[in-house]
Amino acid sequence: MGIAIAIDCMGGDHGPHVTVPAALGFVKSHPKASVILVGLESDLARELAKHGGSQQARVSVRHASEMVEMHDSPAIALRNKKNSSMRLAVDLVKTGEAQAAVSAGNTGALMAISRFVLKTLPGIDRPAIVSVLPRVSGNTYMLDLGANVDCDPEHLLQFAIMGATLVAAVEHKDRPTVGLLNIGEEAIKGNEVVKQAAELLRGSGLNFQGNVEGDGIFNGNTDVVVCDGFVGNVALKSSEGVARMLATFLRDEFRRTWFNRIAALIVWPVLAAFKRRFDPRRYNGASLLGLRGIVVKSHGSADSYAFERAIERAMEEVENEVLQKLTRRLAPLGVTQ
Repeated sequence: MGIAIAIDCMGGDHGPHVTVPAALGFVKSHPKASVILVGLESDLARELAKHGGSQQARVSVRHASEMVEMHDSPAIALRNKKNSSMRLAVDLVKTGEAQAAVSAGNTGALMAISRFVLKTLPGIDRPAIVSVLPRVSGNTYMLDLGANVDCDPEHLLQFAIMGATLVAAVEHKDRPTVGLLNIGEEAIKGNEVVKQAAELLRGSGLNFQGNVEGDGIFNGNTDVVVCDGFVGNVALKSSEGVARMLATFLRDEFRRTWFNRIAALIVWPVLAAFKRRFDPRRYNGASLLGLRGIVVKSHGSADSYAFERAIERAMEEVENEVLQKLTRRLAPLGVTQ
């Protein structure tokens, strides 16, 4: 049986101009997958014709008469836009017509709709946003990245369990390392919530490595870094800003003089390799972890390449049975919903 991915084609800064060609590129490179494009039918038909996808057997269209705007509040998106492309894409996961949904739309609205439609897994109080960040050796999975501003120690423990289960599934690691983001590595550091969370993590059976400072996200050896959504979002946006600044500085320096421009030509293969390795588009796609279904959030400004990576992220979670493994891992918590 093939895997179907529902795509909210109207979300994000660019809408169908990006989401449709990304979806077509995805099905071309994944012969066993199909996509359900959800959005305004006339817009989708126009983009499909433009990119030669009108007759693609593994591409279907589901009409949605509304769309969630980036400025819409979660409450408006949830209550007043029940026929939005975002809502219908998540509904397809609920009904089983799709195994995952991908959207570049309003993050708060996507979380509210997904939580209402799909509900949370037993043992999970709040879903978390998790994304992959590059580090010197391997990847770091960090959560929460903005869904939960205020967290209790128990929430941070749940995030750690979900993050470790995700890494074990997609990275095929038996015991992923887990760290708690803090202002110092010493156990006495941090506020009371972080200290209590550390105590819970030490007795959790996870491969807990203790506290991780901010630089350890990219330079350490911890597979899962746990924090509340306020701290996580600030850390993520700060790292994105530093990356853009470094790219700008590097470009400016190579353009500064004729000598520098000649030097740039000489080292171009190295620069190109560095750019590929450093390209944030490769890591696009944040999972809304803890739901009874797979939902992936793409960056709103993603281009076709980046949005395709988000679809691939969803595909990867389906193929590696992340949802089933999370359900089994959380069962011993003994919480029913």
